[in-house]
Amino acid sequence: MTGSSFYKANKMKKRVSKNRVLLLIGVLCFIDTAQTQIPGKSILELKAPATFQAVFKTNKGDFIIEGIRQWSPAGVDRLYQLIKTGFYNNTALFRVEQYFVIQFGISDNRAINRFWDPKKLMDEPILHKNEKGVIAYARGGINDRATQLFINTVNNPLLDTVARAGLKGYTPVARVIKGMDVVARFNGRYGRATLKIQDSIYKYGNRYLEKYYPGIDRILSATIIP
Repeated sequence: MTGSSFYKANKMKKRVSKNRVLLLIGVLCFIDTAQTQIPGKSILELKAPATFQAVFKTNKGDFIIEGIRQWSPAGVDRLYQLIKTGFYNNTALFRVEQYFVIQFGISDNRAINRFWDPKKLMDEPILHKNEKGVIAYARGGINDRATQLFINTVNNPLLDTVARAGLKGYTPVARVIKGMDVVARFNGRYGRATLKIQDSIYKYGNRYLEKYYPGIDRILSATIIP
């Protein structure tokens, strides 16, 4: 090999090596942004803007939501905090009833659930209807909102007034503004059957669903749109 050929080959080798490093950095950055963080308690002081948008990337495509603080200040602040810290990354859409609601919001990370679940929110009045595309917290009783959300897949006026465990209705916090066609494609094979195994999802994460309820769709990441 001549000196000129050696120089060209060495230059090419360095370029390939540099590209590999850049690719690796890009992959690591992607992994880092997709990972769920265990936040410090100061996250609970973070306030949401009057409105914000977030993109939810799923294995079926993307949908975009808009949080509206006027509807539920405490609820939207919590939603903003959860998205900011990556809570909804890699979470299962475990309940899909296409003519009612789609429910999600149990982290695959048990430690993350242990951080957020005890930090319940006080209830707030219902200032918007549970219409198609509107998002509200799932709950089991009074002052029980934590991390689980549902998307109304149809107009659900009953959810504005129904009494459950001493509390009336479900308070909306956001709405889907793009991608309801994606929402309509989520796997509804199991319907509401998975509601009874939520404790197992909390304990064992997505691997439990993969074993006993294969094919359930998943949120890959949820991020605030700048």
